[in-house]
Amino acid sequence: MKDLLRTSTSLTEGVENILNLQAKLESDASNKYLAMAAWLDRNGFAHSASYLYKQAEEEREHFLKIFKFITDMGGIAVTPSVPEVQQEFASFREVFEIALQNEIAVTQAINKVIAKCRIENDYATEDFMMWYVAEQREEEKNARRALELFELINENEATGKFELDVQIAKIG
Repeated sequence: MKDLLRTSTSLTEGVENILNLQAKLESDASNKYLAMAAWLDRNGFAHSASYLYKQAEEEREHFLKIFKFITDMGGIAVTPSVPEVQQEFASFREVFEIALQNEIAVTQAINKVIAKCRIENDYATEDFMMWYVAEQREEEKNARRALELFELINENEATGKFELDVQIAKIG
């Protein structure tokens, strides 16, 4: 049946595979943000937790958008497995350091998808992925801003962590 389905899609196997990998990465990012949000909630950072719960939802939407694109193009979208994610963090700041690292990794993966599209002359998928390029500029900017706030607001002062929590929630 796979051969029959393959003849009804313009996606090459290579592009389909890398799109499925990107979908998995987006799904994993959602789960990571969910774990981060739960940690923030447990540790009294309710505003930042709300921000990361929202980020988790956005990443899930990004996953579904790719998943649906694959099926719309006649490809086979693979439902990703759910790996274990980090549940505990050393500090409030570490959560946002990891978030920035994750966003950079997602950007690099998107660049690989686009590079594959160019090799395969798949202009429709490249066009589709350009939305993710713009989205990642925003995501990285927001993640960097959260870390900048740790530089601007002394978390060791009496109200520093509270002020960080409030200001991070205002990002984006």
